[in-house]
Amino acid sequence: MATADPATLAQPRFLGLPETQGTRLFLLVGSTAAVLAVMAGIWIWSSQPDYRVLFSNYTDRDGGAIVASLQQMNVPYKFSEGGTAILVPENQVHDARLKLALQGLPKGGNVGFELMENQKMGISQFLEQINFQRALEGELARSIETISAVQSARVHLAIPKDTVFMREQQKPTASVILNLYSSRLLDQQQVSAIIHLVASSVPELPAQNVTIVDQSGNLLSDTTKQTSNGLNPTQLKYVHELQQDIVKRIESIISPIVGPNNVRAEASADVDFTHVEQAAETYKPNQPPETASVRSMQNSESGNKSATNASGIPGSFSNQPPTNATAPIVTGAAAASAAAAANGAVTQKESTINYELDKTVRYTQLAMGGIKRLAVGVVVNFKHEIDKNGKPVNRELNDAEKAQITSLAKEAMGFSQERGDTLNVVNSQFISTEKDLADVPFWKQPATIELIKNILKYLAGAIAIMYLFFGYLKPLLRKIMDRNAAREREEARYRATPNLDEQLNEDGSVVNLSKPEVVEEFQFKAAHAYEKDLEVAQNLAKQDPKIVANVVKTWVNSE
Repeated sequence: MATADPATLAQPRFLGLPETQGTRLFLLVGSTAAVLAVMAGIWIWSSQPDYRVLFSNYTDRDGGAIVASLQQMNVPYKFSEGGTAILVPENQVHDARLKLALQGLPKGGNVGFELMENQKMGISQFLEQINFQRALEGELARSIETISAVQSARVHLAIPKDTVFMREQQKPTASVILNLYSSRLLDQQQVSAIIHLVASSVPELPAQNVTIVDQSGNLLSDTTKQTSNGLNPTQLKYVHELQQDIVKRIESIISPIVGPNNVRAEASADVDFTHVEQAAETYKPNQPPETASVRSMQNSESGNKSATNASGIPGSFSNQPPTNATAPIVTGAAAASAAAAANGAVTQKESTINYELDKTVRYTQLAMGGIKRLAVGVVVNFKHEIDKNGKPVNRELNDAEKAQITSLAKEAMGFSQERGDTLNVVNSQFISTEKDLADVPFWKQPATIELIKNILKYLAGAIAIMYLFFGYLKPLLRKIMDRNAAREREEARYRATPNLDEQLNEDGSVVNLSKPEVVEEFQFKAAHAYEKDLEVAQNLAKQDPKIVANVVKTWVNSE
């Protein structure tokens, strides 16, 4: 009876073929590589950094320059869905932006005065004027884009040609299109600033010829528009700032008493924007002469004194001296009058006195923006206290505390009863829907949650790697090593005690071929295994003849 080769019988079979040293090495290396690949994939997944937006809405030229610079700096990058943004690792966003800004990236789609640096020889005056206008438009757009709410801007200038005829001269015009950031708006003062910026940069450009439009098509430069209540945006902003100032003063003076975030106030101001000018001239009644001021005085006196002339009947009687008086003697004024009458003299006196009038002339010009009436509402939270048991409780304010808060609020708002101002102070418990960050537990804060997520991410990767190592890789290596060690021990034992009646079984055990029953069992198993292997080989040859051909080729080459 022929005995089988112990080396051949001791070898396990793979696809019906005897396992060689190369097959065992292939299985070992393949299994180890597969497990290591899975472990490396899990580690790369767990350690992959989060990507953030570096730049978005860039031009193709800027995008190419940015990608080239990132490649030179060895900064990993990728594009968002749709290619609208460039993403880089979160820990390198700010560093990459600063380095790219040092290189002047992104430049944007506007061309400034650097366009004038590449002037060609022989260029016409028309092209020079066009390039200058393009450069001026680009510089204005860059200046406008420095405003925080403006994402991008475009400027169009219409500059007419110069002419020597005064009647045909036209003023330049300008149009500005603004692309604002999401949920950002420009107030009227910012719009006016842009208008004056453009008007000051172009010669002979009046401010009313500048038109500003946003990305939604809203006309922002219409400063004459008014709301339904007749107020323009500037007046509305003044009223809003006035009300906010009143609210801020009230909350700042009451907060130290009731604590921060325990008082809310709202104010409504009725402001008078009418412009009034008055001129008044008043006169008082006539005053007594002794208290009045003399403005002018005029005295005049006139008299007529006639000489003694000859009178009477011509003749001797007229030439004779008068005789002694025989009439009764009259003294005083009557005598003077009689003497004046006798002498033919007449006297007249006139006196004119002008007194000053008590007159008042008043010119009054009332300023716009005067407050006609104020209405303020204040809500104060319940007071937080600690009871006898050491537990926090909320109690309502007493009358003295309410009166104190009301008095402080009146002083802060400038309460005027003559003006008709009203103030209402209410004490009620606040229903807080959001807690301050200081009241949130440490494990509920967003930074802590983000840290826990990162730790769990790395921990999950480490657990998966350890599970693959200890659950699959290490047992596989141990099994292969134990199998090789057992086979080496049996082969060493077989070489140390050679016996032709003993053979090695497939599982490495020793079979004694000296016993007939053992020989029959061994032959039956060998024949059964041979038939089974032959059936597997036949099925394999039918399904894939190439494998069988390669096996036969390998046998032929090995021989």
